Amino acid sequence: MTSAGRFAPSPSGELHVGNLRTAILAWLFAKSTSRDFLLRVEDLDRARSGAEAEQLRDLEAVGVSWDAAVVRQTERGPLYEDAIGRLTAEGRTYECFCTRREIQEAPSAPHSPQGAYPGTCRTLSEAEREIRRASRPAAIRLRSEVAEWAVEDQLHGNYVGAVDDFVLRRNDGVTAYNLAVVVDDAAQGIDQVVRGDDLLPSTPRQAYLATLLGLPVPEYAHVPLVVNHDGVRLAKRDGAVTLRDLAAVGVTAVRVRDLLLESLGLPAGSLQYAVPEFDPRRLPMQPWVWKTPRG
Repeated sequence: MTSAGRFAPSPSGELHVGNLRTAILAWLFAKSTSRDFLLRVEDLDRARSGAEAEQLRDLEAVGVSWDAAVVRQTERGPLYEDAIGRLTAEGRTYECFCTRREIQEAPSAPHSPQGAYPGTCRTLSEAEREIRRASRPAAIRLRSEVAEWAVEDQLHGNYVGAVDDFVLRRNDGVTAYNLAVVVDDAAQGIDQVVRGDDLLPSTPRQAYLATLLGLPVPEYAHVPLVVNHDGVRLAKRDGAVTLRDLAAVGVTAVRVRDLLLESLGLPAGSLQYAVPEFDPRRLPMQPWVWKTPRG
């Protein structure tokens, strides 16, 4: 199977310039290492009608192309169920009946990250589970055998993060992100994952799960985010940050592409021209502050 990198947006709305910058980086990482570049739509949750088409349009407008048909998570349910079935057969899962509020209010183990699952349902007897099933559907959690796991990141080096009994399938039947992304990356031959550094803390969970499933752990590169003038991660409420809104004030997609390339220390112009100049070792490691240009 051909090695590949990818970009995997959730179709909840239009992409903003922070998303587009990460997509460009993922494309540059892949092409500079002779990998294919794939696009996966992570539409298990929060999909908005028409958003996928808008996102594909905007990616193409800034020069991001992909080398195979777009894959959608909603078409891949059997793969996820097979993975959960394998883990369950090995005794690595259990049913959880806790609400989000109960988890937040439960005492956690010392040094656990905020929101880490405290293991409330881990040791329930079959009789106790039967009683809870009558009043509430169960989520499926991983029965983790480690408290932390290490990953190697191309930009951050060795990173050790907490691993708890995280959810594999929510109680509404939707596959959880941490499972879906692991299964999808392996199935698509994706061995290079480039994404925002806000996702670095969840990466040890995914690498650990891949190991349990006997799947390869990809190379990781978690890149700095785009932030507003207050240093907060950019969002659509920060004014003209989508290609549609920027076009309305006279800023073209080509100009946005060039601004994003310049923010990475790369020459303006076609992404193809940027590939020979791209070197991860020279990437800025600080968040980039977005200032809406004048039209």
